[in-house]
Amino acid sequence: MTAKVTWSQALAWRMRRHFLDPVGDEPVATVVRRLCGVQSQVASYAELCVRVRRKSSKPGEVARALSEGRIIKTWAMRGTLHLLTPEDAGVFLSLIAAGRSWERPSWQKYFGVTPKQLDALREVVRDVLAGKALTRGELIEAVIARRGYGHLGDALRSGWGTLLKPYAWQGDLCFGPSQGNRVTFTTPKAASSRWRGVPEPDEAAPVAIASYLRAYGPANVDAFGMWIGSGRIGKRRLRAWFDELGPKLAEVEVGGERAFVLTEDLDELVATKPTRTLRLLPGFDQFVMGAGTDDGHVVPARRRAAVSKQSGWISPVVLAGGVVRGTWGRTGDRILVAWFKEAGAVQRAALQAEVKRLSTMVGRVLRLEVEPA
Repeated sequence: MTAKVTWSQALAWRMRRHFLDPVGDEPVATVVRRLCGVQSQVASYAELCVRVRRKSSKPGEVARALSEGRIIKTWAMRGTLHLLTPEDAGVFLSLIAAGRSWERPSWQKYFGVTPKQLDALREVVRDVLAGKALTRGELIEAVIARRGYGHLGDALRSGWGTLLKPYAWQGDLCFGPSQGNRVTFTTPKAASSRWRGVPEPDEAAPVAIASYLRAYGPANVDAFGMWIGSGRIGKRRLRAWFDELGPKLAEVEVGGERAFVLTEDLDELVATKPTRTLRLLPGFDQFVMGAGTDDGHVVPARRRAAVSKQSGWISPVVLAGGVVRGTWGRTGDRILVAWFKEAGAVQRAALQAEVKRLSTMVGRVLRLEVEPA
């Protein structure tokens, strides 16, 4: 018989898994691992994503974890920058690479590079990065100095680094230590002695799916596919990977919808009670990104535009009971909360407690202001 739970239960369980209710005391790398990575194109948000999940934290601890090789930074899910643990990174990268997005005609037409040329360039990138950390400019100069690669200069200078992403997904490069405001590239093996390589997709899939469901379950095949690659992996292949997990997965009915959790987590999920716990989460927080902004259970459909802005910007959010109830921003010493009217009475005491917690993180007294959205 299929177990039935409400979305309030499911989201409360997810908050627990995210170290949000209660807040945890795990080290940086454990938080990053539990969340299956932390989106990090905005470094301050990435650090706050980790710190709001820890009872005690210090500024710069994410940077220290990077410098010590306990986490690495690379292009990962949906082609965006992520912090990942070196032990798990290859598992996720393997599935992203399995989509082979760089072999699509549209991709080849845009960059003027064929898959065969990319394979050849891959060997060049590996060679020039061996044992080194190079700035983007140094890497580009080393590549275009090779005979037959001079025409790639403009594509390699793209601000989004799109031409380099396939090599990140195949485990050939990641970000190294910054030189001032300049990024560097190195190999994952050089970035961390904990690097475990990139397994074959069929080997990686059960590990990646299990990790995702531990953090973002209950979830369906489509949710996983959109999270890992924005639909770049075929649904048939995704379903086959889920099917191969067999009895390790349990199907549940959540508010009338079918989804999966790990069988070992089912009893805990069913026993979970809804929560009213409120948290202030930074922009691009994994609680939102893991489900996706089009998941109306987390981000109400009528408020998606307030959360998902133009150019892929994701706003800081007020999360209560696992649902986005507002957005917030900081200006100087002010924390301005835009509370959604349909969320009911403002939970002012809970907001004040969160602002106080943020104050300890930024090292200055912040004050709360609330307005209806």
